[in-house]
Amino acid sequence: MKLSKLPAALKATAPHQGEDLVDIALRTVRQHLGMEVAYLSELVGDQAVFRAVNAPGWEDKIRPGQTVNIREIYCQHILDGDLPQLMADTSHYPLATKIAITHTLPIGSHVSVPLHRPDGSVFGMFCCLSRAPNPSLNKRDLRVMETFAQIAGNELSATLQRRAARSEIEDRIEDVFVRDDVAIALQPILNIQNGTLVGFEALSRFGGLPYRAPNFWFEDALSVSRQIELEGFVIRKALDLLPHLPHDLSISVNASPDTVSHGVLEALAKAAGPRRIILEMTEHAVIEDFDLVSKAITALRTLGIRVAIDDVGAGYSGLTQLLRLKPDLIKLDIELVRGLDGSSAKRSLIKGMVHFANEIGATIVAEGIETGAELEALKALGVQKGQGYLLGKPKEIQGTLAWLSHASTPPHG
Repeated sequence: MKLSKLPAALKATAPHQGEDLVDIALRTVRQHLGMEVAYLSELVGDQAVFRAVNAPGWEDKIRPGQTVNIREIYCQHILDGDLPQLMADTSHYPLATKIAITHTLPIGSHVSVPLHRPDGSVFGMFCCLSRAPNPSLNKRDLRVMETFAQIAGNELSATLQRRAARSEIEDRIEDVFVRDDVAIALQPILNIQNGTLVGFEALSRFGGLPYRAPNFWFEDALSVSRQIELEGFVIRKALDLLPHLPHDLSISVNASPDTVSHGVLEALAKAAGPRRIILEMTEHAVIEDFDLVSKAITALRTLGIRVAIDDVGAGYSGLTQLLRLKPDLIKLDIELVRGLDGSSAKRSLIKGMVHFANEIGATIVAEGIETGAELEALKALGVQKGQGYLLGKPKEIQGTLAWLSHASTPPHG
């Protein structure tokens, strides 16, 4: 739907920063009616959830995400026909005067129309209100709101559902911070040529049921512009483990290019011993501003942090990104490692990667080693380091410390 199709009275002025159709609609209708508050609610069971609000000066009284029982406001009473859609003066309606919100907001005038889904069912309500009675309100104003709701209903419903979904994601991410609901598991990384332990990769383990893989959490965080915050939170928790580990062991942490370029890791690393930190960036990651990321990586290297490119062989950036970033470590994706002992093509590719790494002064790390045959093939190809279930499953810090204090060989299982 284009705004040009709306009645002339509803055509919006230029959008404000960050506004979408819902924001424009609420602001425009509110101003057209000369009222103080406009909002859209979704009816969910016996609750009304305010999905969008335009109410300058009322922010402490009504806000997006707020939930109230539908019997404590006008919505259900209007849908049931017990209150009219237009009340120029709420004091003229005994039922309205008995509803607490009439006095707590307060509400002197009110206009409301239902908002329908494409199947005709009621999604929620489109409402405007003011503190004082508004005798100028009339049936024409009601028709304006009804016309708008009819024209824009489908798109508004979709927009509000997207907002509701975003709100759920934001609440889920915020809950991680509030409840500290993420643990760090450490997976050992070995020098596979001599079997010595050289470090650990820090892996995220999010709480909550049902279980969701870490990549889904970070994708959710990205969708609500909180990826950098979540990655920084997880990296801090990982680096907090460094003092508990032997001083000759490193920790590898994962970060997106955006997080790297924002300086999050640099700030955290200065307090944690940067020479024991390895930054891993996936080959999948799209680097939109390479100069900015390169500058940040240079600053990290100055501190002593080493840089690894993760999942090499699974992405689409090819060798160009490897050449430009000049990584200290190149981590082969699990798909290259799986079954390589029976694949001459994989062995040839890995042999080429080993040669490439030697030419640029990098170290190859093989991920996902699960069989003895894979391990022996990698050793024969000259791969220096590796990790995988064969060499050790990820363990939280208590399990890792227990192994370090009792074992002299890599933790299996």
